[in-house]
Amino acid sequence: MKLEFKNIGILSSRKDKNVRAIVSQCCEVLLNLGVKLSTNNELSRFPSIPGIKAVSRKKISNLDLLIVIGGDGSLLSASREFGLNGPPILGINLGKLGFLADISPDNLTSSLTKIVTGSYIEDERFFLTAKINKSTDELLCLNELVIHSGAVAKMIEYEVYIDDSFVFSQKADGIIVSTPTGSTAYSLSGGGPIVHPKVKAITLLPMFPHSLSHNPLLVDEESNIKIVMLTKRVRSKLSMDSHDSVALNAGDEINIQKNLNKLTLIHPEGYDFYKSCREKLGWSSNITSPKP
Repeated sequence: MKLEFKNIGILSSRKDKNVRAIVSQCCEVLLNLGVKLSTNNELSRFPSIPGIKAVSRKKISNLDLLIVIGGDGSLLSASREFGLNGPPILGINLGKLGFLADISPDNLTSSLTKIVTGSYIEDERFFLTAKINKSTDELLCLNELVIHSGAVAKMIEYEVYIDDSFVFSQKADGIIVSTPTGSTAYSLSGGGPIVHPKVKAITLLPMFPHSLSHNPLLVDEESNIKIVMLTKRVRSKLSMDSHDSVALNAGDEINIQKNLNKLTLIHPEGYDFYKSCREKLGWSSNITSPKP
């Protein structure tokens, strides 16, 4: 049997009691197929699982495939750590929604077998990179970048520029800048549009703007976005995928653009984005009358 992926890593940052059972099942299926397995130190909290060994971060980055066990949060963490220049990532969903990690534990054996032997779909996603002022340090996100006040019911003020053209100034609780991947995450909760992963766009969504006429704005994925902080009394914060919280001051410039490297997600054959939306967001749900 020809293997498409011969060296596979299994990762999980969750401390869920079900993780060990899923890891053991993955190992059994993959070892029977002749796959070599590796992991990082996160799984060392479990008693030794035969056939899998802990390796360095560098070696994990050079594997053929990463299997991440958990929810979308676990996959986001793995993508930021390994996905930029690393192997494709496959998610096994132990969370609630699972737009990124979409293999159910119920279908684990058949799904893994088909994927490892070459029956799968590749799905490329792009990251956003942010730099503050003239710093060379890059902050990375797969879902969204959020600028906010860090406090309840406190507005901040900022200006937005696209490719050096002034677009608007705004007083709001903040602003969400999201990729198509992030359109089903925090941006969705804020009333942003759902954007198909193949749409080459970035969404800018003000959070509770002090305006009667402001809507989400979609710009080309190649755009250079600059946000200039104007607020003096409230110290704003910047977060990337709910991580890397950085304090911002008046006059700070946040420069945002698409990262040149991409993440490759692996889905089982038959994966369909619209089907995921129907199942996870309740589209086309029948309205039924309560029973008497």
